[in-house]
Amino acid sequence: MDIVQSLILGVVEGMTEFLPISSTGHLIIVSQWLGLVQTEENKAFEVIIQLAAILAVVANYKERFTFKHTQLWLKIALSFVPVGVVGLLFHAQIKSIFSVPVVAVMFIVGGVVFLIAERVIKNRIPTVIELNEISFKQAFLIGVAQVFALIPGTSRAGSTIVGALFVGLSRKASAEFSFLLALPVMLAASGLDLISNYHIFSGENLTVLLVGFVAAFISAYIVMKLFMVFLQKFTFVSFGWYRIVFGGILLAFFI
Repeated sequence: MDIVQSLILGVVEGMTEFLPISSTGHLIIVSQWLGLVQTEENKAFEVIIQLAAILAVVANYKERFTFKHTQLWLKIALSFVPVGVVGLLFHAQIKSIFSVPVVAVMFIVGGVVFLIAERVIKNRIPTVIELNEISFKQAFLIGVAQVFALIPGTSRAGSTIVGALFVGLSRKASAEFSFLLALPVMLAASGLDLISNYHIFSGENLTVLLVGFVAAFISAYIVMKLFMVFLQKFTFVSFGWYRIVFGGILLAFFI
């Protein structure tokens, strides 16, 4: 992987990580387009640059990282438990089902679920407008919904947002809770990969990693802000249709 490829992948990661459209599927397509082979180094790169997205969350929501919001972080910790337990127990099985057809199908399934969710909540008044209003029960149920994100192509952001919508959160609160819930999930996955593969990145490889990291941070930071502006005027319907179309293209392209 060279610096230009790293820059492109970093931008793609940052742009798609917090939108409900699965960064995994987009990285597959772009990696193929760039002619990159899925070596251990390249796989590690794609996971490690997710740490940049974590920093983007911290930069965007730094006011949440105070003792004043201890209750909120306890709820986020509770929400992390289901995916943490299932991911730990079935790590090998989850990796074994990874394939382009699975990713493509889950893109389409996720799109349909978003369209259904928007129809269900269309005339319903949210019970949670601000994050601090969320209950422990709601947080746990969102965590259960996040377990579906372990299926490749489902999208971590997508599964948590849909779960949040169904338990009564507003679109804005659903997206923000998804952002914050990304921290323990991505820190666990990316941190483990960094510890396991740090020796790969030295010299030129380290420069490539740093370029991708910075690109992912900047693009994620900007996209998060634009996403919140988008949700003030629009619903998730466009993301549902996007997922369905993208999943269809993915199936046609790889099968």
